[in-house]
Amino acid sequence: MILRAEPLTSAAFLAFGEVIECPSVPGRTYFEDALANLRPQARPSISLTVKDKAAAMPLRSTTMERHEFSSQSFIPQQAGRWLVIVAPHARDGGPDMARARAFLAGPMQGVTFGANVWHHPFTIIDAPARFVITMWRDGTKGDEEFVEVPEFTVELP
Repeated sequence: MILRAEPLTSAAFLAFGEVIECPSVPGRTYFEDALANLRPQARPSISLTVKDKAAAMPLRSTTMERHEFSSQSFIPQQAGRWLVIVAPHARDGGPDMARARAFLAGPMQGVTFGANVWHHPFTIIDAPARFVITMWRDGTKGDEEFVEVPEFTVELP
């Protein structure tokens, strides 16, 4: 299966979460609509990540993940372009890769994946990157789930 990455826009990504971008004029914009914590005992988690190896393109993968009870946000501190790959749920509950979508995010764009949204692990394609990641965790296996899917390929426009 081949996915062609499309530009990341709020409208195109709405079914999966929220696009996070700084306002273009002075002021503050709030992005809490997609934030979700479905476990009262879970605590907020903020982590920082550095990735120094860009993915080879076209990207080939067999992995998807979800955080069933928590939203997860990726907010760039320093980045080039990066991929956001998502899939709706299939009838069996896993990711429906036949309806998967790939988005090409710019260096000033972040995302919040809604709780229980299937997505591909964080993937940079241009340059080393630094991101802030937020979610809710309680230390159980419900924090994250990784699954193998049939191989798919993501191509850039």
